[in-house]
Amino acid sequence: MTQPIVCTLRVRIGQEEAHYGGNLVEGARVLKLFGDVVTEVAIITDGDEGLFVGYDRIEFLAPVYAGDFLEVTGTVTRIGTTSRTVQLEARKVIASRYDDTASGADVLDEPVVVVRAVGTTVVPAAHSRGPRGAGRPAA
Repeated sequence: MTQPIVCTLRVRIGQEEAHYGGNLVEGARVLKLFGDVVTEVAIITDGDEGLFVGYDRIEFLAPVYAGDFLEVTGTVTRIGTTSRTVQLEARKVIASRYDDTASGADVLDEPVVVVRAVGTTVVPAAHSRGPRGAGRPAA
């Protein structure tokens, strides 16, 4: 049995990304992170950035605030001829606590799922170079 393809990144949501009152960050910021994860998936599977063609589902489950740290993971659930389907999840692992102090934050005992989605990326057959760009060593 082959290992599943899983890509993960962890980022801090900066103060400059607060879009709404109370330091609330727009959901589109998380979707941008999903795009980065899906691009990594395409590079791993095909040696090409591919094209993120769409979402099958998006669920916004909890708010994201400036100062929060998110862990964003994509797991490949299907590999087609040129398409890859990816289950995406963003979890808040550190929560800002500006209500307590100007620089307060808490490491969460349990991550909070803030967004879930399923997306599809396509790498045209002419661009696919196979895993990690066939014939090229990993950097």
